[in-house]
Amino acid sequence: MKEKVIPAPAMLGMLGGGQLGRFFVIAAHEMGYQVTVLDPGSNSPAGKIADVHICADYDDPAALTEMAKTCAAITTEFENVPAATLETLAQSVTVRPSAASVAIAQHRVLEKNFIKEAGLPVAPFAVIEKAEDLPADDSPLYPAILKVARFGYDGKGQARVKTRAEAIAAFDDFKQEDCVLEQMMPLDLEVSVVLVRDAQGGVTSFPTVENQHLNGILDISIAPARCSDLVKARAQGLAEKLATALDYVGVLAVEFFLVGNDILVNEIAPRPHNSGHYTIDACVSNQFEQQVRALVGLPVGSTALHSKAVMVNVLGDSWVDGVEPAWQKAFAHTNLKLHLYGKPEARKGRKMGHFTVIDKDAKAALNAALIARGELNIGL
Repeated sequence: MKEKVIPAPAMLGMLGGGQLGRFFVIAAHEMGYQVTVLDPGSNSPAGKIADVHICADYDDPAALTEMAKTCAAITTEFENVPAATLETLAQSVTVRPSAASVAIAQHRVLEKNFIKEAGLPVAPFAVIEKAEDLPADDSPLYPAILKVARFGYDGKGQARVKTRAEAIAAFDDFKQEDCVLEQMMPLDLEVSVVLVRDAQGGVTSFPTVENQHLNGILDISIAPARCSDLVKARAQGLAEKLATALDYVGVLAVEFFLVGNDILVNEIAPRPHNSGHYTIDACVSNQFEQQVRALVGLPVGSTALHSKAVMVNVLGDSWVDGVEPAWQKAFAHTNLKLHLYGKPEARKGRKMGHFTVIDKDAKAALNAALIARGELNIGL
């Protein structure tokens, strides 16, 4: 049965006011829609450009009532919106992705178990609910990474441990919250797939991209990934299988580890993803347009890559001694597109923006991106 499309200029709802929400607002406006943003920050990147900004907590009853009354459909920009909020809204308005999908993604234990039970490969892990669950030193899990089950992102809530004593100390640092202890794997490459799945179950993937991290935060994404076509296709196939198992509707990101001939699922994000930012400048339809399309019932747009691309994150670290980076050096690269997020304060580790270099030649794009990266004090 064909889905009924929500036509512009309907009001759409966005839970979250960060940069992902900001790009959603931009895409929705370009497509003729209006957007209400719910975010507790008075100066959030998305709230500043939304048609309506409700400055309230995500579980504020009056705010949710207003969104349910005024929005034709609602989505989210990050997975830590309370699942109960999505459930409440879904009683009276279209919400995508579902609360059930988000609840799985926002809890590492649920996430790991779901991925494993869906038949997808993951690194060996153990669920840690109490100190007694931590294995002895002779466990094959060591060396390992202890990851807190909730609210961990960009390297936060993670600790590398080699022994049970180190694991106990890290577990205590995490206030004995539920955790996952995951075996550290000898990684050859990290890749990700961003896809969009519609309400009829149709799935379309963007190209598989290669990711490099610095201090636990995404630094560089290279599109397409520098691995075999077979590996890229396998990653897309696994991501699409996972989206179908979740009965997911919307934009989903799946991160993978490449270990020898194995592809292991690392984690999922029920939203557009930092590693998909290159799509803004290098694809026919970017990930945020796809988020709008899936939300309102429009056909999925083309995910075709029209240029090779390298995306580089710009963190607050680039503001050395509080001095604004020399943006003119970046603009001297005529195939570089800079996107700043409108955040009021530059702090170390804070994502302030990104740039993407596009070129017909993949090596030329990477070389230019690395030069610009140095000119903007990134990774110093």
